[in-house]
Amino acid sequence: MTPFRYVFNVCLDAFYTFLADDGWAIASHIALSTLMALFPFLIVLTSLAGFFGSKELADQAAALLLQTWPSQVAETISGQIHQVLTTTRTDALTAGAVLAVYFASNGVEALRVALNRAYAVIEPRRWYWLRLESIGYTLVAAVMSLAMAFLIVLGPLLIEAVRRYLPLAVDANERFLHVSRYSITIGALIIALFILHARLPAGRRSFLQILPGIVFTMVASLISGMAFGQYLARFADRYVTMYAGLASVIIALVFLYFIAAIFVYGGELNAAIIKSRLPRGVSLQAAQSLAPAETQA
Repeated sequence: MTPFRYVFNVCLDAFYTFLADDGWAIASHIALSTLMALFPFLIVLTSLAGFFGSKELADQAAALLLQTWPSQVAETISGQIHQVLTTTRTDALTAGAVLAVYFASNGVEALRVALNRAYAVIEPRRWYWLRLESIGYTLVAAVMSLAMAFLIVLGPLLIEAVRRYLPLAVDANERFLHVSRYSITIGALIIALFILHARLPAGRRSFLQILPGIVFTMVASLISGMAFGQYLARFADRYVTMYAGLASVIIALVFLYFIAAIFVYGGELNAAIIKSRLPRGVSLQAAQSLAPAETQA
C-alpha cells in the first residue's frame, strides 16, 4: 500500500468512526460546555488574581486566552469578559468561587467524554475521582494562565530596562518579541493538548500515538480560525440580523463548535492510526493498556 493510500484510508476510517461516535453531537456538547464554563473560569481567575494581589493579571490572562481566537470572534465577547473581570467580588475563594470552579470543570468533563469515545474506551474510574481531577486541571490552568500573564506584564518592564543599555538591539527585535508572545500562547496550547490526550481519557497512550491528532488539531484549528475570521469580516451582520442581542454569544458558540469538532476528529485520527498498526488478534483497548489481547476492534 502506498503512503498516500494509507493516509487516505486512515483519514476515511477516522471520519466514519467520527460519524458513528456521534462526533457532531459531541462537538456541540463540548462547545456549549466550554462556553458555559468560560465565565465561571474567569471568575476563578479573578478570585485567584485578587488573592495574589493583582487583579490586572486576570485581564492579561483573559487577553492571552483569546489571543489565538479570530479577532472578530474575540471582539464579540470581549465586553462581557471585561465586565466579569472588573466586577468587584466579595466571595473570593469562598462558596461562590467553589461553585465557579465546579461549573468551570464541566468543560474538562466534556473533553473527557469526547476522548473516551474517540479512543473507544470505557471509563473505569469513579465519577467523584474524575470530577476532582477535572477541578484540579481547572485550577492548574488558572494558575498557569496567571503565571503567563505575569510574564507578559513583566516582559515590557524588562524590555524597557534593557532598552536603556542596548536601545538598538531592543528596537530591532520588537517584532521578534511580539512573535514570541504569540508563540508562548501556541506552545501552551500544544502542551495542554498533550496533557488532555495522554491523561484525560481512560488508558494510556504513548507520545507517538497521540502526536498525529495533536498536530492535526493545531493546524486545522489555525486554518479554521483564519477562515472563520474572514467569513465574519464579510457576513457578521447576518448574525446580528438573525440573533439580535444574542449575536455575540452565537458567534462564539459557532467558532467553538468547529474547534470542538476538529478536536474530536483528532482523537478519532489517533485511534484510527493505532488500529491500523495493530497485529492481528490485538484489540484497540489492549493497545491502550486497558485489557489483555483480544479480537481486534
